[in-house]
Order: sequence, then C-alpha cells, then structure tokens
Amino acid sequence: MNESKRQQKFSRLIQRDLSDIFQKDKMGIFANTFVTVADVIISPDLSVAKVYLSMLMVKDKEAMLSKVDQHKSEIRRDLGNKIGKQVRIVPQLNFYIDEVEERAQKIDKLIDDLNIPPEGKDGEKE
Repeated sequence: MNESKRQQKFSRLIQRDLSDIFQKDKMGIFANTFVTVADVIISPDLSVAKVYLSMLMVKDKEAMLSKVDQHKSEIRRDLGNKIGKQVRIVPQLNFYIDEVEERAQKIDKLIDDLNIPPEGKDGEKE
C-alpha cells in the first residue's frame, strides 16, 4: 500500500504525539513497562489510525493491549488536545501489537544458535 505524503506526514505526527502521551503516562496504564509506538498507518481519509505498539519487556502483551484499549478514549482525547489545531478530525485509534522487532530477535537468536562448522582451506566443510 502506497501512502500519500499527506498520510505519511500525519502518521509521523500521530506517532510522535502518541509517543509523548505514552511516555508521560498520566493515566498510569503502563506501570513501569516499556511500551513504544513502533508505527502508525493512517487511512487515506485520515479518519482511522492503526497504531502498532512495541512491548519488548512486557510479559503479557495481550493484557497490556487490552489495558491500552480500555483507555482508548482518554488517549484519543489527549491526542486531540495535541493535534486538534492541525487537523479537522482526530482519527479513531486502533491498537495492535508490533511483532516485527520480536520476530527479528527470534531470528537473531536462531542464527546465533546455529552450529555451522568452519570451512577448510579448499572451501569444503571439515
């Protein structure tokens, strides 16, 4: 899917401001866990934002996602307070667990755990 420049700019704005809201965590949602906004994908009409959350040190990611969803209206209100003057509508927020980083860590571990014998002088395995 090719995002327009307008969508990309809006996505970056939302990502930055949501990151700020999460970092301040006035609602106490995250309770000393490290949750970051990994990516934001905005719909072409700018009305819906898919927000991908990275939860590297969180044990129960589904429970954390559920907790974030319970506070969705407050998070959207805080976002509206930040971007309200720059946009016509504050997008609906849909939160998802970002698994890209987690998959990358698993792949790195798999590669590290491989037992590959060193090559001999003539390029053959010893």
